[in-house]
Amino acid sequence: MWERVKQVWAIEELRKSILFVIGMLVLVRFVAHVPIPGINAAALEGFIAQNQIIGLLNIFSGGTLENFSVIMMGVGPYITASIIFQLLGMIVPSIEELQKDGEQGQQRISQWTRMATVPLALLQSFGMINLLRQSQANIFVDLTMFKLITIMVTVTAGTLLLVWIGELITEKNIGNGISILIFAGIISGLPTAIQRMLLTFDKSQLIQLVAFALLAVVTIVGVVFITQGQRIIPIQYARQMRGSRMFGGVSTHLPIKVNMAGVIPIIFAISLVLFPPLIAQFFVKARTEWVAAFAENVIQFFNDRLIYGILYFILVFGFTFFYTSIVFQPEKVAENLQKQGGFVPGIRPGSATAEYLGRVTNRVMLAGALFLAVIAVLPLVVQELMGTGTLLIGGTSLLIVVSVVIETMNKLESQITMREYDKF
Repeated sequence: MWERVKQVWAIEELRKSILFVIGMLVLVRFVAHVPIPGINAAALEGFIAQNQIIGLLNIFSGGTLENFSVIMMGVGPYITASIIFQLLGMIVPSIEELQKDGEQGQQRISQWTRMATVPLALLQSFGMINLLRQSQANIFVDLTMFKLITIMVTVTAGTLLLVWIGELITEKNIGNGISILIFAGIISGLPTAIQRMLLTFDKSQLIQLVAFALLAVVTIVGVVFITQGQRIIPIQYARQMRGSRMFGGVSTHLPIKVNMAGVIPIIFAISLVLFPPLIAQFFVKARTEWVAAFAENVIQFFNDRLIYGILYFILVFGFTFFYTSIVFQPEKVAENLQKQGGFVPGIRPGSATAEYLGRVTNRVMLAGALFLAVIAVLPLVVQELMGTGTLLIGGTSLLIVVSVVIETMNKLESQITMREYDKF
């Protein structure tokens, strides 16, 4: 391990990239502690501690919501915009064509996603402010219309700042910038969580602590196993005569990873499962009775642990298949193999190869999606069995942290391998 660390540090370009990412993360944590004035911090902290949904959002924002920081919304609006365009790609042919149009199409969709982030951030900040204002916790001090607009514009600018920093990190090719920002936000809350645990620790909680540790080990092992697992498909290239020389005839393989989507399905699932109750909470005190009653029913529906767990399981499972279908397209892979004179032994080139790759991918993804969804809801099961409410956030956070670490390590490994090949 230390040899790899030395090897990474010895490569000047990688060293500069890592230092740049660390610098950006330090900047983000600094901005996370720049509060918006006019807030009763003690009342806000108490409200977040009593509200599970807002508490989960606070965890993934790295405590910025609790501080009411200028980046209190985190990258949530950007993730929501990404989900919208991913779903639109399934029903709008023009967007679907752009998704298949390579790098140029992805750049166009990325530009639209950034543009859509602005109104979504304004809407989400308005909803969050109204939710906090209706909490009867006296969180805001003399909130005028001018202050409301100022706060909305400020936190929207903060979200765009995070998106920009995330894209800068992504350009360094050592991991997905948005995932790394979420990872840093979760990690930043660990010292505070450990401190609270030590201050409130009691001998009666020893069994729960052991269960938490076992769950963490199971989650880490499971995520590593699924992330690193792959199905190897042999590829044979036909021999070709060009003049008096013969080319091709080599054997290679096509790796199909069990989890191609990485941590994206988890982030998508969390965003969607939190969105309805979050919106419903600031309609609870609506003047129209049926609107208020409907909002209350939505909140109670999503607060049910069984329903929450089922929805979470289905969303993680479904998004794994959905995102993989975008990342890996059997038709395009089969077409490229045919153009290069490659084929799968025993399978005819063209459509037959595409069908075979699709069939294999679906089988592999079935195992990967099922395992990932089970890992995601495992904390809920332990929570229900032990009657504690402190495990839900930890399990989901651990899942994201481990996935991001593995993804970053794989990126660094590929960078090292590429430079080793360049030497020859």
